[in-house]
Amino acid sequence: MIFIGIGANLPSERFGPPRATCEAALVAIEERGITVAQRSRWFRSAPVPASDQPWYVNGVARVETLLDPQALLGVLHDIEARFGRLRAERNAPRILDLDLLAYGERVMDGKDGLVLPHPRMHRRAFVLFPLADIAAGWRHPVLQRGIQDFLAEIPANQDIEPMK
Repeated sequence: MIFIGIGANLPSERFGPPRATCEAALVAIEERGITVAQRSRWFRSAPVPASDQPWYVNGVARVETLLDPQALLGVLHDIEARFGRLRAERNAPRILDLDLLAYGERVMDGKDGLVLPHPRMHRRAFVLFPLADIAAGWRHPVLQRGIQDFLAEIPANQDIEPMK
């Protein structure tokens, strides 16, 4: 299974508030020939690391594609750029964030610029709660642990709540 993390905490001139931007990103992904097979609920989450920036809207989608991981990541970065994402600094507020979280059981060490599974996904409530919505039985292919194991270790300062 291939999972993409979706998030935003700044409004977009074109799409409006972060939730609408995240919804539009799902449409853009499909327009690029990538099937969105399943998606989580949207969650509202505090920034990580903690800061005074606005809270995020986050979700996870399970997608189907014939693209290899590098090509898929290229498409995700292209969509981010089209939506107005600027990659100026790490952990900055953003109009759209699309992360390739996992690509089946594939493990990549970053030699080609890509680490799979995503190196911090197992420590982030904003990834784990949405992922549990659609793949509660998923196991990390390197750490050999499940979502519930990781959720039990999430620090209390990672506030998150499902959106209505």
